Amino acid sequence: MPASCSPKVREVAVMDRLVVGSTSRGAGKTSLLVGIARALGGKLVYRKPFGDRLVYRRKVARDHDAALLAALFGLSDRPEEATLGFEHVKLRYMYDDETRAARLREMVPQGDSGPLLVEAGADLACGASVGLDAVSLARDLAARLLLVAAGSENQVMDELAFVRRRLDLRGVELAGVVANKMRDVENFRTAHAPELERLGLPVLGVVPFHEPLTRPSVAFVVERLFGKVLTGDEALGRPVQNVFIGAMSADVAFRSPLFRHPGKLILTSGDRSDMVLAALEGDTACVVLTNNVMPPANIVARAAERGVPLVLVSQDTFQAAKQVDDLEPLLTAGEAEKVELLGRTVAEAVRLDRLLPGTPLPRAAGGA
Repeated sequence: MPASCSPKVREVAVMDRLVVGSTSRGAGKTSLLVGIARALGGKLVYRKPFGDRLVYRRKVARDHDAALLAALFGLSDRPEEATLGFEHVKLRYMYDDETRAARLREMVPQGDSGPLLVEAGADLACGASVGLDAVSLARDLAARLLLVAAGSENQVMDELAFVRRRLDLRGVELAGVVANKMRDVENFRTAHAPELERLGLPVLGVVPFHEPLTRPSVAFVVERLFGKVLTGDEALGRPVQNVFIGAMSADVAFRSPLFRHPGKLILTSGDRSDMVLAALEGDTACVVLTNNVMPPANIVARAAERGVPLVLVSQDTFQAAKQVDDLEPLLTAGEAEKVELLGRTVAEAVRLDRLLPGTPLPRAAGGA
């Protein structure tokens, strides 16, 4: 093949393929990918070979993130087709190095489907024993690797310096790094980004922290608690600002500053009519009724009139409170405002032209 053809072949084979990995759990790579997809107008192909957020829909196993991207952007592939598997033991049984690499190549789209964005597992080690970690995926797919790091400024610097100095990246083209959820963007850009550049880590974005993105929606809480919605379906997209456990009398609750906070989720037993009525009089996002106890019909009617979701769950109040406290606030398809915020933020803060140099970008999606 003539030498002059090489750059064009490279652009199609490598530069439009991107593996996104995170240096630690909770760095926000899924949110970043949603923002990239939104900035691209939804034209992309998404894969997540190692599923680590298993959900079932109609008895079909799929990854939460794959289902999210498919629902948000109307991707042509079914969510279950984005993932090779979820369990290490099954993946070891189904694939060896050769068959796994072949299966990954089959997941690469043909034709002009937009860039291939591949999400790796929760951190850089996730999936390593079955060859599905971020570095292995980048090698097997001949893709560039983007690393996402979040946390304090020192944590981000430590993690990225460790990757550069200690991780074997031979055979992988590093696209660069994104510092995510930064509380002081300008300070990171001036104090730390130059040091990362000197380490050979191109800084393609410093994404600011947005408090609204950390708040789960009522719908997400309901789904995770396997709750039954009695009223207020139209308010399920509302964010939960804080959680109040209604184990005391209504009079005592009224005197608590937390009870007066807007957007609260209240956990209380369904037979606590005084607490439920008190909750309905304030700015309440949701009332979770524990112990599977239905409140009286007049209270249900009052909640419907106020448009406040009443959600019935089988757990007792302590169990439900612990589940809510342990929740990882994942993005859901119904949270349009968050998706728009992510799209705007990524378009402004990430150099998409350098991240995806072979992909035509919408006029507003250049990055800073």
